[in-house]
Amino acid sequence: MNSKDLQKIEFWVATGIYLLVVFFMVINIDQDTLSGSFYSRQIYPFRDSGINFSYLPHYLLPKLFSATSFYLVFLLLNFYLIPALIKQTNTSLNTFLLVSVFFLYGLFSSIAFTYSKAYVLVAYTNLNEAYFHLFVQGYSYAIYTIVMFSLYVLTKTYAPTILRHIEIKYKNPKIMQECAFAVTVWVFVLFLLATQARKDDYAIAWVFLVPIGILQYGFSQIRLIPDLKNKRIGFWGYLWRSILLIALVASFVSTIALVILQDGDAWPIMFAFNMGIHCFITTPFCWIIYNYRLKNKSEISYLKQELGKSDASLSFLQSQINPHFLFNALNTLYGTALQENAERTGEGIQKLGDMMRFMLHENVQDKISLTRDVDYLENYIALQKLRTSRSADIIIDVQIEEQLNTLEITPMLLIPFVENAFKHGISLQHPSYIKVTLQTKDKTLYFDVHNSIHIKPDNDPEKFKSGIGLQNVKQRLALLYPGKHELMIRESAKEFFIHLTMHL
Repeated sequence: MNSKDLQKIEFWVATGIYLLVVFFMVINIDQDTLSGSFYSRQIYPFRDSGINFSYLPHYLLPKLFSATSFYLVFLLLNFYLIPALIKQTNTSLNTFLLVSVFFLYGLFSSIAFTYSKAYVLVAYTNLNEAYFHLFVQGYSYAIYTIVMFSLYVLTKTYAPTILRHIEIKYKNPKIMQECAFAVTVWVFVLFLLATQARKDDYAIAWVFLVPIGILQYGFSQIRLIPDLKNKRIGFWGYLWRSILLIALVASFVSTIALVILQDGDAWPIMFAFNMGIHCFITTPFCWIIYNYRLKNKSEISYLKQELGKSDASLSFLQSQINPHFLFNALNTLYGTALQENAERTGEGIQKLGDMMRFMLHENVQDKISLTRDVDYLENYIALQKLRTSRSADIIIDVQIEEQLNTLEITPMLLIPFVENAFKHGISLQHPSYIKVTLQTKDKTLYFDVHNSIHIKPDNDPEKFKSGIGLQNVKQRLALLYPGKHELMIRESAKEFFIHLTMHL
């Protein structure tokens, strides 16, 4: 969510709350409604002080005045003053405006208090002392409100930077964004509620219930459920662990509520509310959301994997089975046949036939035996050796360990590195070398290709063709062996080296 969208949400939420406050104040203007809790909160203090309570001057106008000034101060601070001060734009002017807002808002709040809390005046023998008390209270309220709004703006301004660091650490950007947005909304509403003198049940629930829900959602999605899934623990194992965690956190939060509210009933009520809501609503919700995302992620991963394999295989076939490659291979076999008996020619044709058969049949499978993939690799190298055997300046060192195991590998993962080495590392006019080593230990494959680099002439048809490309190989490895491979590539002006470790 960008800053403009957030500002729109803030504006309409603040405006909606302001209009609701005004609406509820207006509908209470009927004297018949002045009963119950409203009667006890608003009228009794006046009656006890011997002052006749009048709804319009003692409640409606002061509250309307306070709510309107509060709404305007929020708009001014949130959308202009604090962001401008953060960006250090016209610092002197905006600082003066901020101080002016403080004095004006404190004055308005103090005036509103002199009417809505007129019963305080009779508690003092000196009227000046009474006004001093109300004005101190008004300016304290102004300081509190401005500090709250400033903290809110600072939170939403620097939250994206903090969020990016968290994303890098936990690799769960979507979940962290959701939690950050939820915290932003919670803080925004909390600040609005904090400026109200009343402490109704809705405000208390919002303060103490919502943070636990946000924490539970983030912890469940990032850590708890994934760990349980890895251990093959199902919903019931997740449920009792969540209930235990909720009980521990709810006990701590309920204790804080008891200290703040100074109410003996706060602890059991808050604990019961937390247990009920988060055990029966938040906990199943987290489980459902995680499994829904896991299903979608698996489907997307499978589609990417299949698409990656298809694209890579097609690209490799287009790179290998093209007229230029076949023309070179046939010319090599023809030249060899003219020089000696048909034995080497037959060997070359057999290797080429094995390669064609491999690419047409086994290459379409998801996994093949490592032995067959290594056979294809050796056939390719042997065929290339025939082409370069006339040049004494070309050294091809192959150390491929014989595979007597039952390991399997995705086809066509190793050959691109060797094909790249022969393509860019062999020159018939300059000394060249290629070294290929392959070995396995337990279920880990170690594969190295080391070759010289030669710039091809402009008339070489392969100069501007990259074949499958290393980028394609990286993509396939990331899709097919996530977290199970390590690829190191080093390149200098004259040498190229790759080291691949794979857990099969």
